[in-house]
Amino acid sequence: MAVFTRVTEADITAWLDSYSLGTLLELRGVASGIENTNYFVTTSNGRFVLTLFEKLTADELPFYLNLMAHLARHGIPCPAPVAGKNNRFLGTLNGKPACIVSRLPGKSVTRPTVENCAAVGAMLGQMHSAGHSFGDVMDNPRGPSWRASAAQQVTQFLSAGDAALLHGEVAYHTQHTLNDLPRGVVHADLFRDNVLMDGERVGGLIDFYFACNDVLLYDVAITANDWCMDADGALDARRTHAFLRAYHDTRPFTVQEAANWPVALRVAALRFWISRLFDLHLPREGEIVNAHNPDQFKRILQRHIAAGSNTPWL
Repeated sequence: MAVFTRVTEADITAWLDSYSLGTLLELRGVASGIENTNYFVTTSNGRFVLTLFEKLTADELPFYLNLMAHLARHGIPCPAPVAGKNNRFLGTLNGKPACIVSRLPGKSVTRPTVENCAAVGAMLGQMHSAGHSFGDVMDNPRGPSWRASAAQQVTQFLSAGDAALLHGEVAYHTQHTLNDLPRGVVHADLFRDNVLMDGERVGGLIDFYFACNDVLLYDVAITANDWCMDADGALDARRTHAFLRAYHDTRPFTVQEAANWPVALRVAALRFWISRLFDLHLPREGEIVNAHNPDQFKRILQRHIAAGSNTPWL
């Protein structure tokens, strides 16, 4: 865990008094993620996940919790927040905003197959469609303004070549935007570790705490940049085609989306290169355990730039 808040069995037992979830049977920390503290909680009523929010505030969290509740009601396998006896999803535990959600079946995969990618593509399309009826709105906090600001802040840690690549790409995306493409609710972080595969089907989409309103194709590109990527930073054609075809069969792409696919891949790679540089060089206070290597997304970005219009598509 990147920023760890310790929770004891006594802490969670007292906290559960505010819920109708039965008695505590097991509390176990989850050693993954870089934004929040998570515990698996098993009670006499079932299996749940407890999350303490290390960065997001109580004022910011209703969007995410309401979104997960909405998607769960519409058949998307995502964590369903549990309301306390006060009928609210959000509480406070050890001084941090906290919630408890349903625990979903399955586990993340490290080497996705063509079939895995197709399943994820179809589910992402279903999620985007279900999100159309969600009424709350949140602009992407890691959009163009954030990219420009964060890029300036990390420049001091970069070589001249990397700084030139970074600022050249930021400038490129001020001239080549995706603003005219279909928009809606996006997950914005649907990496392999945020999808639980239950056999060949998607058992759960998790970690919605970067979700926001943005261009849908941007979300598709973020997902492809992880699920369909080879070790050398290039898209695997078979996995990419399967992923995009399954998505398209659920929510058809527009002609404009197809034309902007290479741009979407580049801006999605840029966003994670910048955020990983920021997490590595300018970490917030606390214990950083899982700061990811920024070079992975620099390499992916470079491969997308080199591929140009030859980028794999449907």
